[in-house]
Amino acid sequence: MTQWVSGHVARKTQWSDTHFSLAIEADGPAFLAGQFIRIGMDLGDERVGRPYSLINPPHERLLEIFFNIVPEGPLSGELAALEIGDPVWLTAAANGLLTLSEVPQTTRDLWMLATGTGVGPFLSILQTDEPWERFDTVVLGYGVRYVCNLGYRELIDRLVERHPERFRFVPLVTGETLGGALQGRIPENLEQGRIEQRAGITLDPSRSHVMLCGHSGMIGDAVAELEKRGMKRHRRRDPGQISTEKYH
Repeated sequence: MTQWVSGHVARKTQWSDTHFSLAIEADGPAFLAGQFIRIGMDLGDERVGRPYSLINPPHERLLEIFFNIVPEGPLSGELAALEIGDPVWLTAAANGLLTLSEVPQTTRDLWMLATGTGVGPFLSILQTDEPWERFDTVVLGYGVRYVCNLGYRELIDRLVERHPERFRFVPLVTGETLGGALQGRIPENLEQGRIEQRAGITLDPSRSHVMLCGHSGMIGDAVAELEKRGMKRHRRRDPGQISTEKYH
């Protein structure tokens, strides 16, 4: 049986008509950067819950999620309507393997490729000390359809300023043009070498690990392209160079 703890909305950010963030005040749960929890609301006589990755690093008190309204979805529209002080439920335990503890110690270059709100676990990881202590280079590729949905730019800019020698940020936009951003989807830009060119390093199976989070179509196509380069999915018993988390 799912164990729930109560919380309330402490901060709300509206990035666009469809994309929102909520920071929640609650007692727990403890988690590793990159993990997710389930957020729930009592709708009618049913408690409806869905998984959301945490944006904040584990050392911060407020638990923050980044989400978009899913048409016909049972929960996202209700979450978007919440205001500061409104109650919300969350699970008493966090889950997920998209964490740095799952990345082989031989990795020198960490690649994080995300679409939409799938950037969440990577932002949590990037606000901890571990990636900057472990890796020579960290690349964040962040793809969206429209510029207005490119959330947390101020946070990303601060990370660029703080780690100028190690951090490479590569924005990608499919539905319009943004100066400084690549045009098109992550898989096509991988195939054509544009992400590597922009990042200034090469995807090398001997030293690179790629974490993918977001739309299942992006993940499937990106994995297929990476496999052409000699990479394979990572498993504890069979270490590889690709870790995934699907948001769809």
